[in-house]
Amino acid sequence: MITHLSGTLVEALPTHIVLDVGGVGYHVLIPLSSYDRLPAVGTQLKILIHLAIREDAHVLYGFMSAAERDLFRLLIQHISGIGPKTALDVLSGTSVSSFKACVVAGDIAALSKTKGIGKKTAERIIVELKDKVGIAATWEAASTAHAPSPEETKSNDAVLALIALGYKQVDAHKAVKQAIAKQPDATVETLITTALKLLL
Repeated sequence: MITHLSGTLVEALPTHIVLDVGGVGYHVLIPLSSYDRLPAVGTQLKILIHLAIREDAHVLYGFMSAAERDLFRLLIQHISGIGPKTALDVLSGTSVSSFKACVVAGDIAALSKTKGIGKKTAERIIVELKDKVGIAATWEAASTAHAPSPEETKSNDAVLALIALGYKQVDAHKAVKQAIAKQPDATVETLITTALKLLL
């Protein structure tokens, strides 16, 4: 089992990276949350890996934090109907702390806004993960200590609004990030308006 890869970052896109490890280029699928934390292309990178072995391929999934990989594994191993692609969508659409807070609070509406998760899947996530021994209690403590900051909440709300308007998750995320860079203290409404101008 591959646990991590260390090498030179050759290519970085919102959906995947190419990492050169000893002259071999590894294609690694990543969530947006990890893309935001990548160093510049050409620099050294250590990334945590989950290896999925299918009949037709060995697929590498990469994460910049253990919390992201843990949540990814939890979703694909314990929630029926959620595969690696949907699990990546979940991590791309929300932070780990926000996701955990939603599960602890039983917030079906917030979870079902995430790409790839409908109302039924959101209900299943809450039931399944709350039933895991010790997870709910640990997450409850963690979500209180690491509740999403007002900035994170504002950014997530703006991204979700743009996705609801029909924009792709990657594009919405990028536009909101640019809007925040221009106006760090803007309201959600202002961020959406600024992001929409960037997307047009």
